[in-house]
Amino acid sequence: MAVDDRFPDLNPKMCVVVGGRGFLGRSLVLRLLKLGNWIVRVADSAQSLKLHYSESLLAEALSSARASYFHIDLRDKRNIVKGSAVVFFMDVAGLDVNDFYTCYKLIVQGAKNVISACRECRVKRLIYNSSADVVFDGLHDIYDEDESLAYPWKIDNMLSDLKAQAEALILSANDIDGLLTCSIRPSNVFGPDDTEFVPYFLKLARYGFAKFIIGTGDNLSDFTFSENVTHAHICAEKALNFQMVSVAGKAFFITNFEPMKFWEFLSLLLEGLGYQRPFIKLPANLLASYTRTFNCMAAQKDIGYKPIVSLEEGVALTIESFSHLARDSFSSRCCSFTEQSKSDKLLGGGKVAGILLWRDEKKSFTYFLVLVLLFYWFFLSGRTFISSTARLLLLAIVLLYGHGLLPSKFFGFHIQRIPMSYFEVSDTAVKDSVTATVYIWNKGFQNIRGLAQGDDWSTFFKIAVFLYLLKSILSKLLTKLIGIGLVFSFMAFFVYEQYESEIDGLVDTLFASLKEFMIYLMRISPVSISRLLHFHDNFQNYEGPR
Repeated sequence: MAVDDRFPDLNPKMCVVVGGRGFLGRSLVLRLLKLGNWIVRVADSAQSLKLHYSESLLAEALSSARASYFHIDLRDKRNIVKGSAVVFFMDVAGLDVNDFYTCYKLIVQGAKNVISACRECRVKRLIYNSSADVVFDGLHDIYDEDESLAYPWKIDNMLSDLKAQAEALILSANDIDGLLTCSIRPSNVFGPDDTEFVPYFLKLARYGFAKFIIGTGDNLSDFTFSENVTHAHICAEKALNFQMVSVAGKAFFITNFEPMKFWEFLSLLLEGLGYQRPFIKLPANLLASYTRTFNCMAAQKDIGYKPIVSLEEGVALTIESFSHLARDSFSSRCCSFTEQSKSDKLLGGGKVAGILLWRDEKKSFTYFLVLVLLFYWFFLSGRTFISSTARLLLLAIVLLYGHGLLPSKFFGFHIQRIPMSYFEVSDTAVKDSVTATVYIWNKGFQNIRGLAQGDDWSTFFKIAVFLYLLKSILSKLLTKLIGIGLVFSFMAFFVYEQYESEIDGLVDTLFASLKEFMIYLMRISPVSISRLLHFHDNFQNYEGPR
């Protein structure tokens, strides 16, 4: 390919960044453009390029032809890498981790197609962005291991498994048809515009789950700032360009050279954004409870990698980029004062909502106490319902009669008379109640006559079952149900309003676990089970509480 004569001094090289709109792909494109000696083709699955206002450098490069964008489909190898000297195969943006078929096509089949395209177009160098998790089996700790650690026979995480397959394909394609390959294995990548690691734990923090430490909290991990990952890719390209035997066909662990306790690192991020640091330890074996540290001497020696951004500086830059999601941000404070809670909406936002949500504690407690006394009077006193009602009416009459006998002033206190209008019922209310009573009576009589004549046996059995269940409830469970309902109504809505995000998060988490379980069942079930497949498709479309 002829070199563009607009850059004669730089003698730029053409490169393709596959997955150039992903988290690390954006960072790599930006760094290549800053170097100034590259013409960058940004390739991704999006139909068109939508730039953020912060991507001014890429906008200038596009206008000056130092960069270009084109839509690709990794399942189609045509016109992906033609004319380029090197291909950087980064993570494809927008992967749905619940869609195994698509992930396989984009990662594993995509790797096969990129390899084939590079060989056909005589591309010299192919560098793959893998992950340190390709050697983690989810069961054993990893202490300062180097690249001699083999792939485990089973990898629990689906994406890590697919990445391991893609990496193996790319490394095995080394030195075939002049193609040199290598793989970069970063550990726990974070940084500005992160779409996975930081947002995941921020979501947990908003739901109140980031306060938990899984395991003892002493497990160590390596972390890698995003700019250091892209720097490692460029170091690898330079080493391959010199055709170094120690680099071609090899994989390299990439970290910040600063291993630390996983939960301590997470605490730095969360506290920097105004959230509580994890402090409650849960004895469980999950991904975040294992030690995973890696030896990067090979990367340091063979490709000349050295972190260009320290861990402390990387954490500060990440916190700054996610400041809009901080707990004490202006938008968060505004939302907390103006947004109506879900409990308030559910209860209609009226007087009942105010009482059940304890807006006025004295008023709510008074209503609760009165209802508890009535519950005791009617259900726990040992009297029949009719007897309790009669005694309550007698008590009300005695109180009203005594109130009427009192003078207007009693020991210096002014006694306010109850006006007669309090005991009057309007003509409209009487007519409406009589009309409703007549309608219910006539409707019930019609149904009874139809049942007696045997016209509707379906309704007969429904009513019979309903009456039987009603009898069982009234005879055994009515008192318990009313008591539970009374306590529940004054507690559940209030608790939900106070911990709305945490409860919604718990529901989301439970639903996500159930959805993953259903996906697992679908994977191991025969494809011919169409009904379950249909249910699974509908199940996936549900997005939890809103």
